[in-house]
Amino acid sequence: MDVASLTGIVVYSHALAAVCFAVLGIPLLLRVDSPPRAILALACLLTVLWSAVLARAANHGVSWAELMSVLEILRNAGWSLFLLVLLDNWSSRESRLPFGLRPGLVLAAFGYLACLLASVMGFWSLSSVREESQIPGVARVGMAIWGMLLVEQAYRSRSLQQRWAVKFACLGIGSMFAYDFYLYSHAMLFREIDPDIWAARGLVNALTVPLIAVSLGRSKSWAAPLALSRRAVFHSAALFGSAVYLLAMGSAGYYLRFVGGNWGTVMQVAFLFGTLILLGTILFSGTFRAWLRVIISKHFYRYKYDYREEWMRFTGALAQPGPGLGERVIQAVAALVESPGGVLWQRRESGCFEPVAHWHMQALPSSEPADSTFCRFLESSQWVIDLDEYDAMPEKYDALALPAWLAGYPRAWLVVPLIMHGNLSGFVLLHSAPTPIKLNWEVIDLLGVAGSQAAAHLAQQQAGEALLVARQFESFNRMSTFVVHDLKNLVAQLSLMNANAARHKDNPEFQADMLETIDFSVQKMKLLLQKLSRAGNQERPLPLMVEDVVRQALALKSAFEPHPRLHVATRGLRVLAERERLERVVGHLIQNAIEATPRSGSVTIRVEGMDGSAHVEIADTGEGMSEEFIRERLFKPFESTKSAGMGIGVFESREYINELGGSLEVNSTPGRGTTFRLVLPLHRQETQTATKAA
Repeated sequence: MDVASLTGIVVYSHALAAVCFAVLGIPLLLRVDSPPRAILALACLLTVLWSAVLARAANHGVSWAELMSVLEILRNAGWSLFLLVLLDNWSSRESRLPFGLRPGLVLAAFGYLACLLASVMGFWSLSSVREESQIPGVARVGMAIWGMLLVEQAYRSRSLQQRWAVKFACLGIGSMFAYDFYLYSHAMLFREIDPDIWAARGLVNALTVPLIAVSLGRSKSWAAPLALSRRAVFHSAALFGSAVYLLAMGSAGYYLRFVGGNWGTVMQVAFLFGTLILLGTILFSGTFRAWLRVIISKHFYRYKYDYREEWMRFTGALAQPGPGLGERVIQAVAALVESPGGVLWQRRESGCFEPVAHWHMQALPSSEPADSTFCRFLESSQWVIDLDEYDAMPEKYDALALPAWLAGYPRAWLVVPLIMHGNLSGFVLLHSAPTPIKLNWEVIDLLGVAGSQAAAHLAQQQAGEALLVARQFESFNRMSTFVVHDLKNLVAQLSLMNANAARHKDNPEFQADMLETIDFSVQKMKLLLQKLSRAGNQERPLPLMVEDVVRQALALKSAFEPHPRLHVATRGLRVLAERERLERVVGHLIQNAIEATPRSGSVTIRVEGMDGSAHVEIADTGEGMSEEFIRERLFKPFESTKSAGMGIGVFESREYINELGGSLEVNSTPGRGTTFRLVLPLHRQETQTATKAA
């Protein structure tokens, strides 16, 4: 393409950009109702002026290098200011310098003023790109990078709903800065401005106007309160610092190549490789990251911490499942002050505080009495003790005497008390931080609240462990209660037999019943002793004949009156259960029916199969029960109407029947009697046989 044609493209391209931005910016001046719209109008008019001057200079063949450089800097400053306004919560006073200024705004202003001064003094002209100095090119690339970083932050710092309003503006403005980055990076690489890229610059800028206009139509959402997170600032600062570092090192490498003669290329490659290694070492350094966080928090924010992020991280660390809560407590508390390690002390049963967990810090065998001066000071004051401050100003801690075991921790820094309901439940000793951190009221308050939260989690863990032990004892005690209940029934049977022995001792039938009853009682007591001593193997469920279990239970009740009567309507019914437990359930219900029925009454047991289940009905003509009693008290453990009763028989019966997959039904009428119905699922083989027979 010849020079005349290229010059014409430059003129029309930049003239088109001037017209497009004028159409966008002039209506904004007529209706300025918010700071973002006012700054956008200013940025558009500066772009109009810059584009118009470039088009006129190209049309007349004149070189207004200094003027064009100044206008380009002002145009970049206008768009950067607009992005800063989008980032800013206009009504918030946080993170501001005196007179309400933002730190980012002040830094940008100083940078652009320095560039303007350099341009006015003649150090910024485009011709400098062809000269030995790379500073103008580096500065232009730096401005483009700064603009792209602002675009990225203006978009990412918004919520998903708010991004709808700014995404096209960010895309358009980002495209302008990205094209500038490409233009000047190419110029630095080839030591001259590419005419074709330069000619298309105005057209590229004009294409961004529709995107900005679309976003302008959604500008009501621009004024939504925003807060730039510390994480975003941290990563942006690291990215921007890395970009500046690489630009500076790239310029230095080019200088080495220029002055190195035959060794120039070798020196440049070795220097750039060493530069990358150094950058990686710095970025992966924990000390550098901690220092950068401190610098950002100190100079860009009113408060040191992002409390939402810190508290989510803290509670997330403590709430992780599994063992090692003590170590996680140390890590969570230490992370608040960039400490690399610590030791956790907790109160033990002996009444002393002992180290129970440690992280990156050796725990020495030591203990601290709960009534020592040190522990009493922590509990009464609830202070976070700065050991470095104690060494410098011990009078601040007038009632404190440090324990002797602290001398074994030469790098100890902070003692954070763990307070639970006003009492000291433990404390955390933290290792000194690699980056000095000043303990102001904010840090101390956060550590105090974190200590209370950690104490609550540790107390919850201790309560859970105590509850587990209590449940084990409860299980053993519950089994003992059932055993005592069975022993009571056996004693009642033997006592009744002993009372009738004087009258029926010469009766052979009574003697046979007595021997059988004594044999059953001995066998039962052996089983009970095995359960109590846990020496016997646990009985396994087996297929049992229901009528045999019922007859076995009835055999132990032969000495009682009225004598129960058994009617087996369906024979051969089998269920899967433990013989001893099922027999105990049936026997208990029969015993209750006998005790509730006068001698003139009757107790009837009926066994039948129905709907794939075995039904065992135990009916009596005794006193009966009210619906309220059945609903409120019958199945409640340790509730009994008997003077010597324990109130767990019916409860145990229902629990075991439910465990087998069956149910225990009760139908009772006061003064007319009660019917208990056991519904048990048939054994699977028995069920299949019944189905085939049908």
